[in-house]
Amino acid sequence: QVQLVESGGGSVQPGGSLRLSCVVSGTIFSWYDMGWYRQAPGKQRVLVAVIGRGGSTNYADSVKGRFTISRVNATSAVLLQMGSLKPEDTAVYYCNARWLNIAYWGQGTQVTVSS
Repeated sequence: QVQLVESGGGSVQPGGSLRLSCVVSGTIFSWYDMGWYRQAPGKQRVLVAVIGRGGSTNYADSVKGRFTISRVNATSAVLLQMGSLKPEDTAVYYCNARWLNIAYWGQGTQVTVSS
């Protein structure tokens, strides 16, 4: 069974930082493009950042310059370093793995930014 397990969510003040982690098991991690998505209350799930098999990255305009996505193939993990957090970053963050026509999702981790 393929599993994606997120961790690192929590509550922080505006301007603070969090580091999310997603560990993938049950498949060959290096084959997958990895991404982080988020879904705020009453909103659709949207892309936050992606990192390809070769390490190329793309970010939503709303997080450019503040978030950094990375992957550690040796530990089958994708990380999202989030800095300068804003209240509008509040959402459930989901890890995603994609390969060909296959996609897997994690269970989500809550990030709350409030003062």
